[in-house]
Amino acid sequence: MLMVGMVSVSALAAVGMSMQFMMVINVLMTLYVVGGNALISRFIGQGRKRRASSLLYGLTVFAIILSVFVTIGGYFGSSHIYELMGASEDVVSQGSMYFKILSLGIVVIFIDNLLYNALSAAGDTKSSLYIKLFSAAINAFLNYTLIFGHFGFEAYGIEGAAYATVMAYIFNVIAYYILLKKPNSKLNLIPIIRMKDMKRVWNIGWSAALDRGISSMSFLVFISIITAYGTHGLAGYQVGLRIEGIAFMPGFGFAIAAMALVGQNLGAGNKGRAYNMGVISGRIAYIFMGSVGIVLITIPEVLVSFFTQDAATIQVASFYLILVGLAQIPLAIMFVYSGALRGAGATKTTLKVNVLSLWFFRVIPSYIAYKMGYGIITIFIIMNIETLLKGIIYWYIYRKRAWLNTKV
Repeated sequence: MLMVGMVSVSALAAVGMSMQFMMVINVLMTLYVVGGNALISRFIGQGRKRRASSLLYGLTVFAIILSVFVTIGGYFGSSHIYELMGASEDVVSQGSMYFKILSLGIVVIFIDNLLYNALSAAGDTKSSLYIKLFSAAINAFLNYTLIFGHFGFEAYGIEGAAYATVMAYIFNVIAYYILLKKPNSKLNLIPIIRMKDMKRVWNIGWSAALDRGISSMSFLVFISIITAYGTHGLAGYQVGLRIEGIAFMPGFGFAIAAMALVGQNLGAGNKGRAYNMGVISGRIAYIFMGSVGIVLITIPEVLVSFFTQDAATIQVASFYLILVGLAQIPLAIMFVYSGALRGAGATKTTLKVNVLSLWFFRVIPSYIAYKMGYGIITIFIIMNIETLLKGIIYWYIYRKRAWLNTKV
């Protein structure tokens, strides 16, 4: 995003929008990832590594088959997606080039996401850390080389960013394959497909996928409302979202910890310890995210200036960061407790909470505010209120403990 921002504001907005489209594609990954996580963590908690490894093999085959259909749709439908979102002509042109290339790498994106989550569910997050560190370095080097045209390569601009992303994912999958071949790995790939386990994954995953699907559609509607405020408003939101992603990381990390530890302890039959793992993960997460929130509130313009020098974009992004900085603690609670519920297999609960909250507290009020002529800052305020309310709801559900009895 830093390097694409040096190409043009349109390129910055196009890449940012593509990330929203990837959220829709993530719906399909949710079909096998969330259910796989819940089942793998329970198998590991029960000491059944071979059963967990055979499940991983079956899910890998399923992911490869599914990716073929997504690649075809993404490659041939990329420009139509941007047009449907109401993007300007420049953003459509830039974005369709980027997303076509990204679509060709969907198979490695699907496999990477599966293996990362499966190893996390099994309790191995360190291996992914090292793989992602090398991958990030490769991605950054290739971005620099292919976007701007260094070391004898042509300057491909936004297309170079897409090529770099796909090649980084290819490295990830190769690294994960080598890791899984080791006998002492937390998981291996055992070529056995148990349809019974695949069905159990589906029973958990369909509601999580529906949750993600409806949520993604609501985010796309939300993005279309922001797009109506112009390219600078859209680019400012996308830049702010990327910077806020730094604050997200502790939330995501401890949500994964809660998911794995809750699932493993439920597999071992220890409900009290499962509950406490989520509470501890939540406390650590909101301390980290609250601290990052202070930084977002204090120096927003400095952070945004790394991405773009456009004054209008900086102004929008800075307002966004100040507001989301205030919402980091309820966001941490939402991340961790929803992750814990998914680790327990309580995906129907998260479906109800997320869908109702996003549509009734965010999308519909934002649309009304836009139609009434309020500025983009009002939209960001509504977004923060929704985050606060959702955090309170998850806190209440978690404390009730009924989710501990979920059957998988």
